[in-house]
Amino acid sequence: RRGSLTIPAQKSAQQPPAQVFIAMHWGEEFLSGRAAASGVEPGARLAGVNALTQPAYCPLSKQPELKHAAVRIVKAELPWRLLALAWLPEDCALAAREALRSHLRDFAFASCVPFGRERSGVLFRAASTQAPAASLLAGIEAMLGLDVQAGGARLHYADAQRRQRRTMRLSGSGETTRLEAFLLAGDISAEAWIKPLVQEELPADAYGRSLLAAGAKPPVPTTPRGRQVCSCFNVSENEIAACLARTSGPSEAWLRALQAELKCGTNCGSCLPEVRRLVQAAPTSAESRPIEEPA
Repeated sequence: RRGSLTIPAQKSAQQPPAQVFIAMHWGEEFLSGRAAASGVEPGARLAGVNALTQPAYCPLSKQPELKHAAVRIVKAELPWRLLALAWLPEDCALAAREALRSHLRDFAFASCVPFGRERSGVLFRAASTQAPAASLLAGIEAMLGLDVQAGGARLHYADAQRRQRRTMRLSGSGETTRLEAFLLAGDISAEAWIKPLVQEELPADAYGRSLLAAGAKPPVPTTPRGRQVCSCFNVSENEIAACLARTSGPSEAWLRALQAELKCGTNCGSCLPEVRRLVQAAPTSAESRPIEEPA
């Protein structure tokens, strides 16, 4: 009755039954799309998560009610997908995000967010019922430094009949070859192995033109870092699992060992619940791990 929003969803055992969750930070700056449901002008740009929240507020503090709202979930049939990532010079990343924001309403769903720590990156996602004009995709490529004028090695594949498009930009040569940016349109299942190549700055010299291959199976074996758990110190789930596998002694020592070696949970503390969950879910119990005696 208040509005609609199209977003990716996933199930989680940590979420109570009959409840869904979306962070209040997903406002129009990062998440939007084109309205299609009743109650909203068709084609209007959606207002991010605030399209779903209530107008109620505290009469004293004026704090809006952001924590609870009744919603109805309907499956969205959006077979055409787009994913684009790019490392950009710091002075160009913000300009690229601002330019891409103007295209959020060109799709039924779209999001544009920054990524990176020492470098500046931009990640753009979109989904729609059908492929947009090739000129729109070429424009998005240009905003992310994927056009011919951007320089560097460029790989490109387009099949208008099958609504597929893939573009890659590389830098360096030999063992220093890195994938700096890419766009996948139509079939984006290759995200599983291409996205880590960019975000983790992994060597890409062994791929060559196979970077344009479709499918979730990588043409070259890869070992991605895994899901990030601690953003303060850039600690991944795989790194935590490896540290736990090396840890001996009673269970109360496991968290201290993680904090000492990886520093996760020692700064803002927001990752501590997830770190504790990973400790509890470790495949080998603390009681079965011997305490190693020093040599």
